[in-house]
Amino acid sequence: MKLANGNYIRSPNRYSWWLRQGRYVRYMMRELSSLFIGVFSVMMVWGLYRLSQGETAFTAFTDMFWSKSILVLSVLMFLFAAYHSYTWFIVTPKAMPLKLGGKRIAAGVIIGAHMLLWLLCSVAVWAAFVYGGAV
Repeated sequence: MKLANGNYIRSPNRYSWWLRQGRYVRYMMRELSSLFIGVFSVMMVWGLYRLSQGETAFTAFTDMFWSKSILVLSVLMFLFAAYHSYTWFIVTPKAMPLKLGGKRIAAGVIIGAHMLLWLLCSVAVWAAFVYGGAV
């Protein structure tokens, strides 16, 4: 807004500025996902601590994961971790441009390779759980 003396006054930013554009919403969701990944990390360290206290303490810790609130939190953590990983793989060609024989590798190839490795690692972990470690 322009004042009578010729100066401008900026309108104050609202707390919802990031809701105006889809790319800002995606960015803020990626940042929010970091909080859920942090919560997951703290829970895993807590689990290791409880494991160091013995079988009874660790069993009490694992039994806690069957409550509805922790199950919902676990699903949220998984979804945010998957979103965080996906968005990181999309950014990888910009953060780590690769060259092969003096030519830059196409972004789609880098993203595809990362997604394929993610899938293969996920299948290997799944197989280890289902088949008891025999991959």
